[in-house]
Amino acid sequence: MGKAKSAIEHLESGREPHIVHMIPPGAPGYREAAGGAMVVSSPAEVDALVRALKPGEVLTLDDLRAALARRHQVATACPVSTAIFANMSARAAEERRAMGLPASELTPWWRLLKRDGFLNPKLPGGMARQAELLAEDGVLASPRGKQMAVYDFAERLPRDPVELR
Repeated sequence: MGKAKSAIEHLESGREPHIVHMIPPGAPGYREAAGGAMVVSSPAEVDALVRALKPGEVLTLDDLRAALARRHQVATACPVSTAIFANMSARAAEERRAMGLPASELTPWWRLLKRDGFLNPKLPGGMARQAELLAEDGVLASPRGKQMAVYDFAERLPRDPVELR
């Protein structure tokens, strides 16, 4: 068995986005596409869109998927691969942080939220680390039930289309 790839290696794999024109019934994105096409993005493309976020801005995974769909002029972006690639981007950023890269050169993965502004417990360091990094950006995360959320996330969404940055 070979050595497992690092998140950075996955991010830099050269994988290209591709369009799925015939989505099988029951597959992720099938209902959303409503007969249209779906883009399966790439780790590098997802990373680039997250890098475009400025301090104080946040984006939900759904908004990220909508930006990918607009960029590729399709009905939707694959929900599963987009979430996987976002996690890959976050892990690669943390690998780079461990290598000594300054925070200003890292992909700001902490600015990517789940639906309704919730923090993502699956990202590096969990919700506590994401809340800490958001606070450094001036974004407050507060408890909402058993989870943490950014209550004013809608006001912090980018005003311009992130896919055009």
